Amino acid sequence: MIPTVKNYIKRHFFRQEVTEKNSAEAYDLWSENYDSQPGNLMLDLDEILFPKLLNKAIIQNKAVADIGCGTGRHWSKISELKPLSLTGFDVSEGMLSKLGEKFPDAHTYQIKDDQLSNINNASFNTILSTLTIAHIENLEQALGAWCRILKPDADIIITDFHPQLLAFGGKRTFTHNNEHLAVKNFVHPIFTIKSILNENGFRLMDEKEVRIDESVKHYYTEQNALKVYERFKGFLVIYGIHLRRGNGPE
Repeated sequence: MIPTVKNYIKRHFFRQEVTEKNSAEAYDLWSENYDSQPGNLMLDLDEILFPKLLNKAIIQNKAVADIGCGTGRHWSKISELKPLSLTGFDVSEGMLSKLGEKFPDAHTYQIKDDQLSNINNASFNTILSTLTIAHIENLEQALGAWCRILKPDADIIITDFHPQLLAFGGKRTFTHNNEHLAVKNFVHPIFTIKSILNENGFRLMDEKEVRIDESVKHYYTEQNALKVYERFKGFLVIYGIHLRRGNGPE
């Protein structure tokens, strides 16, 4: 059963007793219906936010890694920009399987450790990572690996649940066999992510945050949940950042 927006908001903004699973196990289960979630506010917001950070110059003729690719939600729009190659990375075998059904020629890699041990140095020009980074416990180690597999001139785009939302008790939840489940998250302040990448030679190019405001009010109106909207109006829910190392295209 796919939750309504009203129930989705309640589950993500209020602390509830749910069974929490690590990201690999959770997304293996969630993969069964991940692509069939009408009214999923976070997925819809990411569909709006991510293209605002994406641009042809960092994709066309570039070797691109999509870390936390899931079922390939963004692959059609990425492919339209003509990358030299596109490789999907994910901890979930189930999500990668679904991606393979949609993109039979896809090149994918199942993440077994944050160090990406089997990936050579300087293999990619660009890393994209959407709604993923809060699933990573050892952030410094993981981002260090991202920097290692990137070429000297490189770009990183990250979007995710806003840490303010997660710190408030927000959860990524779904239903499987009538059981309410949550994916384990770790709260990483945005300044910490930027700081780690700054130490590895990256500079901030763009940053966006989305609040609950008039632009998303229609979700609540359609679900007769305007009281929820009024209560959380102004609350930060998702962010995106673009960082660059070296002399990449402006």
